[in-house]
Amino acid sequence: MSAYYPQDASFLSKRAIVFVAIVVLHVLIIYAFASGLAKSGQRYLQTILQTNIIQTEKPKDLPPPPPPVDLKERPPVQVIAPDINITIPVDTPPPPITNVTTHAAPPPPPPRPPAAPTKLEVISKPDISNYYPEQARREGTEGRAQVKICINVKGQVESAEVVTSSGSPLLDEAAIKVGKAFRFKPPTQEGKPIATCPTLPVKFELHGAS
Repeated sequence: MSAYYPQDASFLSKRAIVFVAIVVLHVLIIYAFASGLAKSGQRYLQTILQTNIIQTEKPKDLPPPPPPVDLKERPPVQVIAPDINITIPVDTPPPPITNVTTHAAPPPPPPRPPAAPTKLEVISKPDISNYYPEQARREGTEGRAQVKICINVKGQVESAEVVTSSGSPLLDEAAIKVGKAFRFKPPTQEGKPIATCPTLPVKFELHGAS
């Protein structure tokens, strides 16, 4: 019997080691399981708390949704124009003109020269001796002057001037008076009286009248 004691002791020690290892392994498994359950439970509690907080919050007023958009394109409206018939009368063009001979227009006739005026007629002639200056008579002064007189359409002398002197101022002044004392019938042209300015000779002599 004594011969089997050592074998039993070694066998018991091996069993003890195996037992301890099994216990340690179970302890580790239990610890790991326990720690995993703790984390899962913590997450589950957080989810419950968040759900309760969300449910306790009052829903905010959301803006009304936008009106629905009609994505379907409407077909274009087709307007059918009425038929309009416009009739334009077409004038028949005139036949072409052929064999037309153009002649140059004759030149206008030259203007007719105005008719020559009639002659000036003396109606009344003054007596030159009545206009002879007394001083020239006493001094024996004689002379002949040319006097230009202007006659209007009524035959009246409007002005008189000496154009050729007699050499004596007294006789020149007397010649102007003689020219103004004349009366004339004015000349006419195409039946109408016209004004004129003739030149008259006035001669002063002591032994006779002109």
